[in-house]
Amino acid sequence: MKYMLLICDDETRMPSMAQMEADPVHQAWQADLQRRDAERFGMRLRPVADATTVRVRDGETLVSDGPFAETKDVVGGVVMIECADLDEAIAIAAGHPYAHWGSVEIRPVWE
Repeated sequence: MKYMLLICDDETRMPSMAQMEADPVHQAWQADLQRRDAERFGMRLRPVADATTVRVRDGETLVSDGPFAETKDVVGGVVMIECADLDEAIAIAAGHPYAHWGSVEIRPVWE
């Protein structure tokens, strides 16, 4: 089954790419994904200050800076995984470093 992991965090404590690569917890999580052959793709997103939100209302395109949600926690990255079931997806998500201070939302992918 395929799942999308939405990696959410408070941007005020987002580590740099170099810090993420040097973090032993993140390295262990990456190694676990490789061991399970679960990762299909993943990417980190730029901060919400660089985001643009588009809505169409009554035929009018509305464009605004930033995300729609008014919250500290924002989606900072996505990882597509393929695994046996939700239990395995939960185990993978629980191993992500951000699960310890932010959150990892698991979404099944329509196939």
